Amino acid sequence: MDRPQISVVIPLFNEVENVRPLLDELFGELTRLGRSHEVICVDDGSRDGTFQELSRLAAEHPELRVIRFRLNFGQTAAMSAGIEAARGEVIVPMDGDLQNDPADIGKLLSQLDTGYDVVSGWRKNRQDREFGRKLPSRIANWLISSISGVRLHDYGCSLKAYRRDVLRDVKLYGEMHRFIPIYASWQGARVSEMVVNHRSRRAGRSKYGLSRTFKVVLDLMVVKFLASFATKPIYVFGGFGLLSFACALAAFVLALYYKLAGLKSFVQTPLPLVTVMFTLVGALSLLMGLLAELVVRTYYESQGKRPYLVAEELNRPEKPLPRAVGQ
Repeated sequence: MDRPQISVVIPLFNEVENVRPLLDELFGELTRLGRSHEVICVDDGSRDGTFQELSRLAAEHPELRVIRFRLNFGQTAAMSAGIEAARGEVIVPMDGDLQNDPADIGKLLSQLDTGYDVVSGWRKNRQDREFGRKLPSRIANWLISSISGVRLHDYGCSLKAYRRDVLRDVKLYGEMHRFIPIYASWQGARVSEMVVNHRSRRAGRSKYGLSRTFKVVLDLMVVKFLASFATKPIYVFGGFGLLSFACALAAFVLALYYKLAGLKSFVQTPLPLVTVMFTLVGALSLLMGLLAELVVRTYYESQGKRPYLVAEELNRPEKPLPRAVGQ
């Protein structure tokens, strides 16, 4: 089949009441845009009849593709499966709860056509509870922007538009689907943001809670580590080890001073124990750093990977032809 211009990816979990209204509205909007398209719905182990409704809709719309998980693996896994299955030149993820407005897809594509590789939606007038959803989201967005250096107002908005190339090597785990613009930016993609419409939930229950904010913070630590130290983990472990050795030395000097000055003996202060503890921690950190270096080298060399990305190369010489035996 010819590759469609647009692939819309929708993770779904227990959204039986929203599926048909969403897809009816979405297909109407995609038809109005006049671009070839496909819609990929990933049923993330729903137990309320969502898949049955998707089956009926798939019989009506040949451009609708449905993937069903055996169990509930989470939004990131569903998003990843949909992206891997997508064939479009532009991939547009969105939520399945009708809070994202399909009419915004055309605006995202228009901004993408101006030269950007990623256009991220910003729910400026978000229709959610202030303390349950909006306040934690603002804190998380500020933290993510500060640590990553990619300044976006709303990482949690699922409605985005990506050129296919920027998602080629992205692997998603945990709650990391919201960090795709960061991965793309770190690989040289041009990232933009635009205000999108956000609607109140009409039916079903929200699957988000305050606990998700803590998961995002932990995932952010992983993303930052992978971005800055994935190829040189000794800098993290070794730095922590050297800091521990410095603390051990300071504790030993202070304990020795107390002893020589006649102020306290070694048994009257915890400083000798602190010295031993920091020495052990420092040694273990350095050994873990060396082990991590071996793992990184094994990872890259065993798979023939390169720790860099080439944008383009001019006047590249052709590979020499193989020589015949005896020449």
